[in-house]
Amino acid sequence: MLSPPILERPRILIVTPEITYLPAGMGNMAQRMSAKAGGLADVSASLVSALFNLGADVHVAMPNYRRMFQGDVFSLHERELRKYHEVLPEAHIHLAEDRIFYYREQVYSHQSDEAMKIALVFQREVINHVVPQVRPDLIHCNDWMTSLIPAMARRRGIKSLFTVHNIHTRQVSLSQIEEMGIDAAEFWMNLYFDGAPVNYDHARAHVPVDLLTSGIFAAHFINTVSPRFLWEIVEGWHPVVPPSVREELRAKAAANCSTGILNAPDVSYNPATDDSLVQTFTPVDFVAGKAANKKALQMELQLEVDSDAPIFFWPSRLDPMQKGPQLLTDILHRVVSDYWDRKLQIVVVANGPHEQYFHQIVRDFGLHERISIVDFDERLSRLAYAASDFMLMPSLFEPCGLPQMTAPIYGSLPVVHATGGLYDTIQPLDIDGGTGNGFRFDYYDAQGLRWAMDEAMKFHALPKEVREPVIRRVMRESLRDFSHEEVARRYIEIYEQMLARPLVEKEAGEEIKVIAEKLEAEMAGAR
Repeated sequence: MLSPPILERPRILIVTPEITYLPAGMGNMAQRMSAKAGGLADVSASLVSALFNLGADVHVAMPNYRRMFQGDVFSLHERELRKYHEVLPEAHIHLAEDRIFYYREQVYSHQSDEAMKIALVFQREVINHVVPQVRPDLIHCNDWMTSLIPAMARRRGIKSLFTVHNIHTRQVSLSQIEEMGIDAAEFWMNLYFDGAPVNYDHARAHVPVDLLTSGIFAAHFINTVSPRFLWEIVEGWHPVVPPSVREELRAKAAANCSTGILNAPDVSYNPATDDSLVQTFTPVDFVAGKAANKKALQMELQLEVDSDAPIFFWPSRLDPMQKGPQLLTDILHRVVSDYWDRKLQIVVVANGPHEQYFHQIVRDFGLHERISIVDFDERLSRLAYAASDFMLMPSLFEPCGLPQMTAPIYGSLPVVHATGGLYDTIQPLDIDGGTGNGFRFDYYDAQGLRWAMDEAMKFHALPKEVREPVIRRVMRESLRDFSHEEVARRYIEIYEQMLARPLVEKEAGEEIKVIAEKLEAEMAGAR
C-alpha cells in the first residue's frame, strides 16, 4: 500500500505597513524592527508571533523603516550599516526597499500625495519582489495601503485575506499605479473602479480605482475588527461608510466570506507591570493601588485631592464626527453640578477639534478643581486609566476600539454607546448575576450618555463590600478575554478554513495550548 503524500506546510505571507515587534528567530535584528502607529501593529505582532511559535511557515512583508528600526543611520558604523542587508535567505522577514521608507520618523504621512506614494511603492515591492520570492499559499493584507495585492493574488491563484481596520478609502488612477512600477494590466479586471470601465484603456485613462473597495472585492475572505461593526454596515447603518465599501461587504457577507475579529490592547497595558503608574496593582490589591494613582493624578492636574471622588476619564480624541465629545459637553456643567456634593471629577487626556468647548465650560463656570482638560500624553493617559473609576467612550460608530478594553483591565468601568466594537466588548453590569463589565446606552444623544453616567454613579454609591468584588472580577475577566492569544487563534482558524488544511500537523487543541503558553512570553520579552 502506498503511503499518503507528505504535504508541505502552507506558507502564509502577512503584509503590513506597521508592526510592534517580530520573534527573534525570524531573522537578524528582528527585535529591533518596530514601527507602530496604532492597533494594527500590535495585532500583526501577536499574529506573527503565534504562527511562528506554532511552527507555521509564516513570512512578513513590511517597509524598511531604517531610521525607526535603528535610529539615525548617519550615526552608525559601517559594520552596523551592513546589518541592514544581512537578513538571511532562510529568514522570514522581507523588507520593501526604497528610499521613501528609509528616513521616515513615523509610519503614515499626513500629506495625501505622499501617503499614496508610500502605499504604492510598498505594494510595488511586495508584488514584484516579495511574492515571487516567498511563493505564498495565502496572503493576509491590511487596509487600503495593501489593497491592490488581493487583486494580484486572485489573478495568480493565491488565496488572500483582507482585514478592514478602518472604513476610509482612497482613489487612484490605473496610470498612477503603473507609473509607480506596478503592472496593473495583469490584474486590472480584479480591481473595483469608481464607475464601469469599457475596457482596459478606458479604465486606465478615465475611471479611478477605489482602493479599499478593491481589497474587499478581490479578496477571497475579509474580516472587520468587530463582528457588530460588520453587521451594522451590512444592515445600512452609518452614512459615513462609503456606498462601494458597504455593497462589497454585503456581497462578502452574503457569500459567507466575512467575519469580525476584535483586536486587543497592547500587552504593556497591565496595571501589574505598567511603569507609568506611581503604584502598580493587581486584582488582589487594586484598592490601594488605584487610590495611590488617583491621588497622584489629582495632584498633577490640580484637581481636588479626594480618594472617594469618582473620576470619569475620557481617553479618545475629541472628534465630534465619531467619538461623541459633544454629548459630554452638552451635559458637562449639569452633571458636575448635580453630583457636586459627591465631588465628581472628569479628566480628559486628549486632543481634537472639540477641545475648545471643554475649556470654555471650565472657564465660564470655574470648574478647574473638578474638570481637567490636557493634551494627550501616553504616561498621563496610563495614569488616568489606573486612577479613574469610569471611562467614557460614547462613539457614534466604532470599528473596534481599544480604550473600552484597556480601562477594565485597570479597574475603570467603561461607559459606552452600544455600537460596533463597544457593543461587542462591553456588557451591562449585572451585580446579582455576576456578569457584565460596564454601562451601555442605546440611543446616541446626550440624555443617553447622562443616563449611563447616572447608572455608573449608582454603582459608585454602593457599599465597598459590594463594589470591590465586582471590580476584581471585571479586572480578571478583562485580562483573560481581551488578549492577543484569542485574536491570533481566530485568525489561525480563518487561515485553516481558507486553505482547507491545518497550518501544522498537530493533535486537536494543541495549537491553542502552544499559542497560550508561548505568545505571552514572546510578547513580554519583546518589551
